[in-house]
Amino acid sequence: MSVKPVPEGYRSVTPYLIVRGAVQALDFYRRAFDAKEIMRLTMPDGTLGHAETQIGDSRVLLGDESPQRNVKSPSTLGGSSVHMLIYVADADVAVKQAIAAGATEVRPVADQFYGDRSGTISDPFGHQWTLSTHKEDVSHAEMQRRMDVMVKPG
Repeated sequence: MSVKPVPEGYRSVTPYLIVRGAVQALDFYRRAFDAKEIMRLTMPDGTLGHAETQIGDSRVLLGDESPQRNVKSPSTLGGSSVHMLIYVADADVAVKQAIAAGATEVRPVADQFYGDRSGTISDPFGHQWTLSTHKEDVSHAEMQRRMDVMVKPG
């Protein structure tokens, strides 16, 4: 029996989030995004060394920060340069659910020039998530035209 290069249930690119308070993050992602916990590995001090969740059709891995190993959360760094995007059936409903679970609205839900309806929230652990519903197929040329109109000065 041969082993698959990408394990069953994973995608080629799998996000791995570092948070301060991974146990609480697992609970938040369950309430906010309907995440299903797949597994967790607990360190002797009670922190999570590794956990896996399923959000929609994608795995999201996470663990507690460990500054002594240079593994730092957005809380320690003062923010994150990485934002996550989740495609959902209804962005309006999904953003309301995330806010009810404890997220903060960053960008209200609105129709976007690239064909999605989306809004962005910040989770209590310093990661930003855009919740998006694809509404319109837009060609690259049309997307560029719409963006040019949107950012045109004056």
